[in-house]
Amino acid sequence: MSFDLATLWAFIIAFAVFVYVVMDGFDLGLGILFPLFPQKADRDVIMNSVAPVWDGNETWLVLGGGGMMAAFPLAYAVLMPALYTPVIAMLLGLVFRGVAFEFRWRTQKERNKWDIAFAGGSLLAALAQGIALGAVLQGIHVEGRHYAGGWWDWLTPFSILTGLALVTGYALLGATWLVMKTEGELRDRAYHLSWVLLIAMLAAIGLVSIATPFLHVQYTHRWFTWPNIILTAPVPIAVAAVAALLLRALSNRYDYQPFFLTLALFALSYAGLGISMYPFIVPQSITIWQAAAPENSQVFMLFGVSVLIPLILGYTAWAYWVFRGKVQPGHGYH
Repeated sequence: MSFDLATLWAFIIAFAVFVYVVMDGFDLGLGILFPLFPQKADRDVIMNSVAPVWDGNETWLVLGGGGMMAAFPLAYAVLMPALYTPVIAMLLGLVFRGVAFEFRWRTQKERNKWDIAFAGGSLLAALAQGIALGAVLQGIHVEGRHYAGGWWDWLTPFSILTGLALVTGYALLGATWLVMKTEGELRDRAYHLSWVLLIAMLAAIGLVSIATPFLHVQYTHRWFTWPNIILTAPVPIAVAAVAALLLRALSNRYDYQPFFLTLALFALSYAGLGISMYPFIVPQSITIWQAAAPENSQVFMLFGVSVLIPLILGYTAWAYWVFRGKVQPGHGYH
């Protein structure tokens, strides 16, 4: 029973984190791209395209973080001291962009300053998330049941690489979101940015994929030994296939396909991350079963998420459905 519960909770938290990444990723991407659209009219359209949904997207971050603290308290206690700096940087970035999102509509004189805060907060949050991911993937120094590393262990060339890779991926999500939600010259510029960012993202995926097996011999065995390679080989093949479809969609200017194909690239990258890490929740140190809360606690929490997750999915789907379609200049959030 404990095996099933620990595995189930690992998938629940992984699902919440993934939904956060893809749903908050595109509006962080819009903030990253914001300086490339200096015209006020374009910026207003960009903001209006996410105004109805951006704050609800962050619900999944709370669910993922809170779920880990409750279901895997040992992992939470080890990871948080190791990642204090990037986590605090991420939260500050999210605060700045959230405040800037609301305040830029309330003033004309200070709007440029709030636009800078929106773009800077988005970039900081995305970079911090990627750096934290890289720090976890490269391994956390654990002795007994405690974090035993230093204050700056999270900052390495590999974590910087994953940080830049995630910034690039979020920017591509933002560009393809604009392709889907806008028209005219703004959409044309988004198409051009999507081409550039797709090439950059594929290069980033390749670099991270090449570097990861050198972090730990376990990663190499997981991906390249027989018979594991039978199960792992479809992931890079699928990445190549989705990339080809995405290039085709951009060439043919299919407005809706690029965004969803970019989501597929994220899903495949996330699957690769899961293949590398499972069954460790703190790579090479603590498994999901070692970190799991008592069985009674997991069962109790399961009743809560069985209600919360369908509820959140329901109102999120409703919001996206109500505000579907293209965003017109001069209409939207004020």
